[in-house]
Amino acid sequence: MQRPARIAPSLLAADCLRLGEELDEVKTADLVHLDVMDGHFVPNLTFGLDTLRAVKSATSLPVDVHLMISNPDEMVEKYLDAGADIVSFHYEATAHAHRLVSLIRDRGAKASIALNPATPVCLLEPIIDELDMVLIMTVNPGFGGQSFIESSMRKLRRLRRLCDEHGVNPHVEVDGGIHARNAQEVAAAGANILVAGSSVFGAADRAAAIRAIRDAAEAGRRKIA
Repeated sequence: MQRPARIAPSLLAADCLRLGEELDEVKTADLVHLDVMDGHFVPNLTFGLDTLRAVKSATSLPVDVHLMISNPDEMVEKYLDAGADIVSFHYEATAHAHRLVSLIRDRGAKASIALNPATPVCLLEPIIDELDMVLIMTVNPGFGGQSFIESSMRKLRRLRRLCDEHGVNPHVEVDGGIHARNAQEVAAAGANILVAGSSVFGAADRAAAIRAIRDAAEAGRRKIA
């Protein structure tokens, strides 16, 4: 089943002093992406539980929480309690991926595993059948505004083959360096949820930026046989 393209503006690129207004300006998106960084798993500190609660109170869009933290086993339930609709944790950060996936799904949220650029897709084979989404990092995590890593295209195609072999169809999300100029190619390689930070929040007309990325991604999705 072909999934439609969905756009998730990343609040990492938003003006946090105007967060309510920023959320209103991206209301034409499909979900919002909240990056949680702990200064340990990645070299940056960003949002936490209070920000998630504030975002949930200010938007009706689903909130896609990306945990770039070294202790997801300890923190996942707290983010579920705060209202996360989708939770991505990093394969590299836990020895108990299956247990965390089961916990997230049992709580009624969507479970996702994120992979850093150097982590191969084949490691997901034992758990791919259980996932609602896979998040492919297309930059090294930690900071916004980075350039897309071109080898991610091969990785997306490998993930699509793995899913086909298992007869599953999870959402495939990409995060890092996404804009209207590469959205078609990324979507044609298998992604259907595109996280976009500076390419949305750096635009004067956020709705137009979202529309341009979505249109390009939809054109790419149509290329998938």
